[in-house]
Amino acid sequence: MKRNIIILSILSLSIASCDKEIELFPYQSVAEEVALTSDANVKKVLNGTYDAISDGDLYGGNILLFSELLAANGEIRWEGTFNQPDEIWQKAMITTNSFVRDTWLDAYDAINRANNILSAISIVAPADQNRVKGEALYLRASMYFELVKLYAKPYSAGSVTTNLGVPLILTPTRGIDASSKVPRSTVEQTFAQILADFIEAESLLPSINPGSNATTRMVFATKAAAAAMLSRVYLQMENYPGARDAANRAITEATNNGRSLAPTYSGAFNNTVNSAEYLFAMQVSALDGDNNMHLYWSIPAFGGRDGDVSIQPSHLALYNPLDARLAMFYTGAGDVRSGKWQQQYRVLPIIRLAEMYLTRAEANFRAGTVVGATPVADYNRTHERAGLPPAVAVTLADILLERKLELAHEGHAIADAKRLKLTVDGFAYNADKLVFPIPQREVDATNNIVVQNPGYF
Repeated sequence: MKRNIIILSILSLSIASCDKEIELFPYQSVAEEVALTSDANVKKVLNGTYDAISDGDLYGGNILLFSELLAANGEIRWEGTFNQPDEIWQKAMITTNSFVRDTWLDAYDAINRANNILSAISIVAPADQNRVKGEALYLRASMYFELVKLYAKPYSAGSVTTNLGVPLILTPTRGIDASSKVPRSTVEQTFAQILADFIEAESLLPSINPGSNATTRMVFATKAAAAAMLSRVYLQMENYPGARDAANRAITEATNNGRSLAPTYSGAFNNTVNSAEYLFAMQVSALDGDNNMHLYWSIPAFGGRDGDVSIQPSHLALYNPLDARLAMFYTGAGDVRSGKWQQQYRVLPIIRLAEMYLTRAEANFRAGTVVGATPVADYNRTHERAGLPPAVAVTLADILLERKLELAHEGHAIADAKRLKLTVDGFAYNADKLVFPIPQREVDATNNIVVQNPGYF
């Protein structure tokens, strides 16, 4: 994406247009008087917001990659030539790291698009207002959730009323003035806003989004996707009843509307159309969409770079030798690689149904409840699919290991490490080095109204 010098300028409605030759969603840069004066054009801006979150700096791959690099813990290794991801892997980020900067900028770009839609919701046809509003809230909350996980201390660190989250901008930014310089909210305030947006989104979104079709039904947000995101938020907050109930709602919505686990583990990846297992996914084709997971994790033989991320023996040793998930790893360019993103023009899953079963299992176990299913029943759904014998009983450690193996390298690593209070590469879960710096240009542009994180200068 073309980027302006400071976040305050990219948050105008004249959103930076993509440099791609062909765009499936061409309405990304439209004048305010055009974009917000008709039902059709507001919906085109909504499509542009989906396109924004699919950018390579966001759900097009980098957000997922960053989580894994931060939480590498000797299980993966960055071997690429780019300095910026290497800084993340080494926990030696500088405040001018361009990857860190671009994720911040692009997330706020998407947030501003959502804010513009919300400001014009009365223009949308009455029959579609709830759905469109729900989608905009879902997209805004998703970006704030990803930002607070990377650029702030975790909820599990405590001090949520004093630790700083991220700036909460809830109305469109269309010019630069004193009101444009918004200070960081606290972690508590940031999570409260995320919850409010997802809760309202779940109440407004349909079970099946009519904007989708048979092959792209998970492009757009649904009630199940919103409930799934809520389960993630509650899990970060260590609110296990909340995580349990949200995951249960996501499972119920999904399975009542034709979704299910893929028959095989490998069947959940490298798909040209959406798997029934996907609750939310990014669409990637030769015409549009980024797949930076393929770019960095795959090898030249499959169109990737040089296999920038390699899988280390300490990770492979965690699997039972009979585990079918081991087959997703392959040797290429001299090292072991993940095959989850082997092909470029494939759907990139963001939320899989498997995650919801494992969240419900963990939350039920911790709460001592049986909502929807027993912990062992949910555990066995993924365990047996991996070709392993069903467990008769499970411990919390069993569930957490199953989650780690099932969701390996899909962007959950640092969030799980922080909520579980694990040591990562010698750093405590709440260490300054496990938090991204605020981009220096943001600090400078706001005259330090947006303050820098501890440990960065």
